[in-house]
Amino acid sequence: MKPATVRVKCGGSDVARQLLQHCLACNGWTLAAVCCDQPTRAAAPIKWSPEDAKAPYRRRLENVEDPAWVESLPKLGERSEEE
Repeated sequence: MKPATVRVKCGGSDVARQLLQHCLACNGWTLAAVCCDQPTRAAAPIKWSPEDAKAPYRRRLENVEDPAWVESLPKLGERSEEE
């Protein structure tokens, strides 16, 4: 079986999300996206840190400083029309 990388579309380019994969069928470790004729899972979640260096860029991208964005958030105690 040829080793493969799990790839995710990110910003127009393919990026490897996680190289090491775990096969749930045989409990083995692999770099392949498929093992034992079943898809593999990422061996561990992507690391997260409270010191998020990219947070200011995401906030700017989502325009969270705009007062209209704040007004679009649901208010506590309000019921939506779907409920």
